[in-house]
Amino acid sequence: MILCAEYCITGDGKTVLKGQAALLDEEGKIRELGPREEILSRFPEEPVKDMGEATMLPGLCDMHVHLGYWFSQPDGFNYNEYLKAAFAIQHAQAAFERGITSVRDMTSERKLCATLKLAEEKGFLVLPRITHVDNGICMTGGHGHGEVAEVDGPWEIRKEIRRQIRDGAEWVKVLTTHRTHTPEFTQEELNTAVEECHRRGVKCGVHAGTQPGIQMSIDAGFDTIEHGTFMTVEQARQMAENGQAWTPTILAYTYLYEVCKKALEESAGKPAGDPTMQTELKNYEYFEPAYKAYRDHFKELYDTGVTVLAGTDMVVCGSPLLPLDQELGYMVKYGLTPVQAIQTATENPAKVLGVEQQRGLLKEGLDADILVVGGDLSQDITRLQDVRLVLLGGKTVYEDGVRYVGTSRMVM
Repeated sequence: MILCAEYCITGDGKTVLKGQAALLDEEGKIRELGPREEILSRFPEEPVKDMGEATMLPGLCDMHVHLGYWFSQPDGFNYNEYLKAAFAIQHAQAAFERGITSVRDMTSERKLCATLKLAEEKGFLVLPRITHVDNGICMTGGHGHGEVAEVDGPWEIRKEIRRQIRDGAEWVKVLTTHRTHTPEFTQEELNTAVEECHRRGVKCGVHAGTQPGIQMSIDAGFDTIEHGTFMTVEQARQMAENGQAWTPTILAYTYLYEVCKKALEESAGKPAGDPTMQTELKNYEYFEPAYKAYRDHFKELYDTGVTVLAGTDMVVCGSPLLPLDQELGYMVKYGLTPVQAIQTATENPAKVLGVEQQRGLLKEGLDADILVVGGDLSQDITRLQDVRLVLLGGKTVYEDGVRYVGTSRMVM
């Protein structure tokens, strides 16, 4: 099958082509990519799907999601194991409507994501490609307590990491800061977590948004710093030199700032129905400087050369599911070109996940995970809101407002 579009963004942060066509093979790979007329003339017997005035690009990757985060639901008492799984499936499949074909889950219920992947392998479900941690790790009473594993001391941390790897964790996540500048884990504990992960050949990310927790996490050697809200330029340069990546999650903090501000103005002291929002309203004074930190410093941090990863981290009840288009929109608003922003959700995640030989670019030999949006995305990042077609391994999972998540079909 030949897929054509007027514009093509390859995903490398700079290349935009016109009048391209991709020849997809029966194994769900991109067999060839080249000028439309050349591909059509060489393969006259192939069926053609011409998307016209549209942009073809790699399927997007959201590098910070929580597919099974049910804790913010007002009726959380209803969420038994079955409902939690149904919630996570609905959340995961919503990715296709956003043009997302891969996600990194950064904490859900224990074994939930591993089970979802097994169900997908058995053909029970059609899901985006999932890379996942098992469950987050915090100190006793630390950020996320009650929802993630609470451990203290180097050997308890090693034991928890070993248990998670035993149970199928592909990454490990540690949480060490919250809404203050008091770090949670000690330097020894952070160093131990990284050493144990890397000794076992597993990468690790860390929730670190404030100082000195950010610096402690950089020094420990975490592969990704999640949030890094109050990161300095010097720290970003250090991360670039170390080969560490940054997932800013701009939208999560901006959304909380805007929603909390509105809720406080409208509630007149009335309690929020969402238990997560009740907690976040108490932290409102944190969100304004956080929002401003991203607004005022994102571009200069990006310019250090640190690898930036797009992630949404939306867990508040009623918030949009996986709104990656908005995260990339903020990146453009704060100084990136649309093509640079796209790279944070395509090539960069693939490299950090170690799957750059399978996906992340529109390139011959890679998986045909492809997104098509209306118009010229290289000039207007809001075109991500006009998702026309999404392919996962060459099969249609979303087209013209319809999800194909039962028996997916080849594009014809």
